[in-house]
Amino acid sequence: MLPQISAFEFVAVRVVFSLFFCAILLFATKQFKQFLTMFRDGKTVGKLALASALIAGNWILYAVAVLTGHVLEASLGYFINPIVAILLGVVVLKERLRPLQWVAVGFAALAVVVLNVGLGTVPWISLGLAFSFGFYGLVKNQVGQSGTALGTLTMETLWLAPFSAIFIGWLATQHNSALFNAENAGEVLLLAASGIITAVPLLLFGGAARRLPLSTLGSLQFLAPLLQFILGLLVFGEQMPPERWMGFGLVWIAVIFILVDMLRAPKAGNMPEPKKIG
Repeated sequence: MLPQISAFEFVAVRVVFSLFFCAILLFATKQFKQFLTMFRDGKTVGKLALASALIAGNWILYAVAVLTGHVLEASLGYFINPIVAILLGVVVLKERLRPLQWVAVGFAALAVVVLNVGLGTVPWISLGLAFSFGFYGLVKNQVGQSGTALGTLTMETLWLAPFSAIFIGWLATQHNSALFNAENAGEVLLLAASGIITAVPLLLFGGAARRLPLSTLGSLQFLAPLLQFILGLLVFGEQMPPERWMGFGLVWIAVIFILVDMLRAPKAGNMPEPKKIG
């Protein structure tokens, strides 16, 4: 639906308009003064700088996948991502895996091997998306209650905004900017809407990441890649050779084990009551 645009410019545009949207929300919800207090905590600001770099890398890789016809590979990455999150919870946060979670991890690893052998190449886009967003969730989890979901997301976009603005400005001087060369207001509005489309899910994700164990958070992220898979297969008409079906099948088995485990796990009543976002 958008004019021809590079992955890097699209991410830069998303960052700039996300910052505008977050700033409006800060004033609308009267959180601006609370946001300013975050700058006193250098450790949190540093962690959010790392989070911003991870999410920017994730956005760029996803944009590359979509713009080059690899939506199915992107979908696979986000199916694998919750399993990466579970592993990071074990390795870094010393969370304990239950038996069904271990089985799911094993099936996911087997899927990567099958895809590597069957397609003759490592699914770099899938793994890059999975690990970049997995580490992003880890950093957000470690930020904990140091600021609201809106405040931390604003800080992340604030870190990226100067680089994004400079890049967009440079493209404009080269007469190579999709934003400044847009042919009508509709294209500009679509590009601007990317900021809202970016910020809202990340606000919800940030709120969850500060309240839930990382392994639980990872178990709840299967709807998005399912929708991506449907888009790639039915809307964009990408090919699914037998090897890819086999790899996806193994990942879906892993997903089933995780969902079954989630249903059998202790209910929310045994967890600390979540605090209100914002």
